[in-house]
Amino acid sequence: AGCADTGSSGGGSTGDAGSGSSENLAITFLPKNLGNPYFDTSSKGGKAAVDELGGTFAEVGPAEATPDAQVSYINTATQQGVGGLVVSADDPKAICDALNEARDAGVKVVTFDSDTNADCRDLFINQATAEGIAKIQVDLITEQIGDAGQIAVLSASANATNQNAWIDMMKTELEANHPDVELVEVAYGDDDDQTSFDKTAALLQTYPELKGIVSPTTVGIAAAARYLSTSDYKGKVMLTGLGTPNQMREYVKDGTVKEFALWNPEDLGYLTTFAAAALVKGEITGAEGDKFTAGKLGEYTVGADSTVLLGDPFKFNAENIDNF
Repeated sequence: AGCADTGSSGGGSTGDAGSGSSENLAITFLPKNLGNPYFDTSSKGGKAAVDELGGTFAEVGPAEATPDAQVSYINTATQQGVGGLVVSADDPKAICDALNEARDAGVKVVTFDSDTNADCRDLFINQATAEGIAKIQVDLITEQIGDAGQIAVLSASANATNQNAWIDMMKTELEANHPDVELVEVAYGDDDDQTSFDKTAALLQTYPELKGIVSPTTVGIAAAARYLSTSDYKGKVMLTGLGTPNQMREYVKDGTVKEFALWNPEDLGYLTTFAAAALVKGEITGAEGDKFTAGKLGEYTVGADSTVLLGDPFKFNAENIDNF
């Protein structure tokens, strides 16, 4: 850790000396919370990219996914003078002031996974379009329940930006194209394993006719799968949503889950680091049409609202899950 500190402050001081391209490649990742398998995977990709770029990588964050908890970490990163701060926002507005103070101090701010308001960051790295994510989840669940019957959604926290956008679009897609499928409830497991597990049990007790559950959060889908796998509902109540291959492998293999979706979180972290580095180096400003190269992932172009899109969601099932 000693050398990492020297590295990051070294980067900062070169900047103060007014060197031409002061490349301060001290990149700090601030996920929604630590100890979350999804963010462990995205940070792994982020660190790999920082190593490739010869920078210094750090990951900080709260134990619980609450917006206020992120503010102190943003302030600390600002005081440390990091080059880039990479954030998955717990709330679109609550951390804006802190992020803009960081930017005023010269820190490049890149959001990934869950965005803030567009005026609080330099770039947003979007894992997939909200439409694409909503549609793949509706397609999966309606296919698995024979396009008829009751379904429920098990979400993260009630104010999670990305979850709410996806759920709204899922409702629209269901109403437009799946008239025989009824969404009976959106439950919130707060991205906590035990809460999500308990909410799954409650949904099954409340709706004895329930045919399927969609959980658009990696913590939620794994907790729901854990509940279903040892219950009488296994194989009768379908479960899909967004999960990582490692947490879902056993549930796909034991028949609890047929198919689920996600983008590659490691690639998301990797792309986000390269975007932050391109901002730090002055290769891009975050304007629409800006282009940069993200190592092994190739070239990306900045779209509207300073957003970069990773790509399409990917479907995992028994046939391909061992490739990951």
